Amino acid sequence: MTEADVRAVASRARAAALDLAPLSRAAKDAALQAMATALRGAHADILRANGIDVAAARTEGVGEQLIDRLTLTAERIEAMACGLEDLAGLADPVGEIVRGYVQPNGLQISQVRVPFGVVAMVYEARPNVTVDAAGIALKSGNAVLLRGSGSAYRSNEVLVRVLSEAAAKSGLPADAIQLVPGLERASVGFLLKARGLVDVIIPRGGAGLINYVVENSTVPVIETGIGNVHVFVDASADLDMAERIVVNSKISRPSVCNSAESLLVHADIAAEFLPRITSALQVAGVVVHGDEHFAAVNEQVRPASDEDWEREYLSLDMAAKVVSGIDDAIAHIRRWSSGHTDAILTRDLDNARRFVSRVDSAAVIVNASTRFTDGGEFGFGAEIGISTQKLHARGPMGLPELTSTKWVVYGDGQTR
Repeated sequence: MTEADVRAVASRARAAALDLAPLSRAAKDAALQAMATALRGAHADILRANGIDVAAARTEGVGEQLIDRLTLTAERIEAMACGLEDLAGLADPVGEIVRGYVQPNGLQISQVRVPFGVVAMVYEARPNVTVDAAGIALKSGNAVLLRGSGSAYRSNEVLVRVLSEAAAKSGLPADAIQLVPGLERASVGFLLKARGLVDVIIPRGGAGLINYVVENSTVPVIETGIGNVHVFVDASADLDMAERIVVNSKISRPSVCNSAESLLVHADIAAEFLPRITSALQVAGVVVHGDEHFAAVNEQVRPASDEDWEREYLSLDMAAKVVSGIDDAIAHIRRWSSGHTDAILTRDLDNARRFVSRVDSAAVIVNASTRFTDGGEFGFGAEIGISTQKLHARGPMGLPELTSTKWVVYGDGQTR
């Protein structure tokens, strides 16, 4: 694999993007439906390839949280197919008029959504991202280049073949969906330098991958971020509700970025709440890494350090601390949060408003599980990632976030 190989697929994607941009919603939706049908028809091939990837990962000693992200099942394949069908039911963002007006001189001016052109995804482990990214890119009129991790290469190879063949049979450009060649990091480096061929790169994975892309890319990057997610239980919280939400936020699926990693509890309810929440978490299999207050109520609590406050575990582990009040909680979150999702559980409306206004994260949640920070749960359909940056896109990224805009001006002979 050489730089020329990577630039070749990017060039083909560039040509395909020109033909994708003007396609009707009907044409794109028909392709999405065909891709969903093709996934279901190829599930045996997909599972066979994925089984080889998973076995190789286990042999290499990959942790269980990454194994979970890597593993496909019949149910997960069906969910991916349903995601494509859901996308077909969503409104097409391309052509939407963001704003429009008529100037006093008669010029009709409109800002209109248009595709980026060529979108590249660089991501780790999760082969479902391959399908989500391909579907969202296609629906928003973009060609997509997919560079998953080497651990999922066989799975992604089959998925991309199935999806691209189905799209092509539906009349879409043959190079609209492509896998970036190469297993070495060099192929990612070549992709990051393909400015002029690739319009935007979206990294999705751990901090190491994201930082590498951000620091080395000459192509514009939409930065997704890790999820050091906090739940703060305020003094006025309904403790039954708080227990349910904390446990769900942690154990629903601990290997994903919207899983809660840190628990903060108001000192005024610590005596009552700490024993019950520590016990509930431990019954669910969670290892609690707590401060001296948590350690005092349960001998199985492990001592927490600064490393725990900043860590995205992606496992059945949770950091836990008692705070003196809402401002102490906010200060802790502002220091340690990754800016992904942070939640407050409270019955005090003023405290809820204070928390929402002072916690600077992509999603701030009041009295609900952090697991709701998700494109599907927000009603977007399949998401392409969760952005923690502040430019263009922030939070779950759906179809509109995969578009740019252009200005269209109609006149009837005006001169300046």
